[in-house]
Amino acid sequence: MGTQNPSAPSRAQSAPAADPTRPRHHGGGVIHENTRHTTRFVVIGNHLAQHPELSLLAIGLSCHIQSLPTGASADIKTLTARFKEGPTRIAAALRELEAHGYLRRERHRTETGRIVTRTVSCNQPRPHREPADRPQHPPRPSRPAAAPRRARPAAERHPEQTAPPHTRGTGPRKALPAVPQPSRTAPTLLQQAIDILAGLRRHDPRLLLSATDTAHLAPGVAAWLERDVASTAVRHALTTDLPDAPLRRPAALLAHRLTAQLPPPPPFRAPVGPPPPRYEVRNCDGCDRGFRAPETEDRCRECRTVGAPA
Repeated sequence: MGTQNPSAPSRAQSAPAADPTRPRHHGGGVIHENTRHTTRFVVIGNHLAQHPELSLLAIGLSCHIQSLPTGASADIKTLTARFKEGPTRIAAALRELEAHGYLRRERHRTETGRIVTRTVSCNQPRPHREPADRPQHPPRPSRPAAAPRRARPAAERHPEQTAPPHTRGTGPRKALPAVPQPSRTAPTLLQQAIDILAGLRRHDPRLLLSATDTAHLAPGVAAWLERDVASTAVRHALTTDLPDAPLRRPAALLAHRLTAQLPPPPPFRAPVGPPPPRYEVRNCDGCDRGFRAPETEDRCRECRTVGAPA
């Protein structure tokens, strides 16, 4: 009973103090194995790679766009063909990058009248700013309080005062640009032009036109058809190389294309006369050979020549 275990420590030993300058590892976490790049690399800032609000798809898409060479295509169609994500997710990621200043999409008009979209990739976030040339209106001077006015009945109020708030102050809609006019107004030609315009939405849903816009553009399409342009060629000219950005007024864009890309008139062709008459074969009364001639002739040419008086 009085024997003690000599190998047992007299008191518990405390753990050694941890070095505050060394990171604490518990067996997990990230361990970097870095190799210095000398070619084919792009510098990505931590403000993008560790952005607290951007989605993983937006961060990866921004890294891919920053690695592209100048002039490479970065539209939704090209990115959809490159990656497995669909156009809806890629378009949403591009909008995220635009909202946080990593991407800008600018529309430019070329010398030929074609509208192209340029994608500007920013390796530093650029917040959205209002244009500096916007006029600043001075504050209006305060007016003295006026005496309360008697409310008029609803029937005596001005129509603008009774209109809903979202319709107040909206001016008339800007008129569409003029389109070429055909030299003749054939109903069948105008109907063919209307059918072409109504079918454009099958190629691009953004080209869904109203009845008013279709009636305005139909003479311009008829002017193309009048110049021996096939329907497929007209449809191709109106639907090819459209901008990736949303179309605010698709009818205005189509009116510009119908005017700017109007082909020249076809070359002049002399009118073709009626074909020569073709008579039935009949037998000659002189030599009984077959020949073609009107019913007034009963002899062939040789018999008429031999029987002619000297």
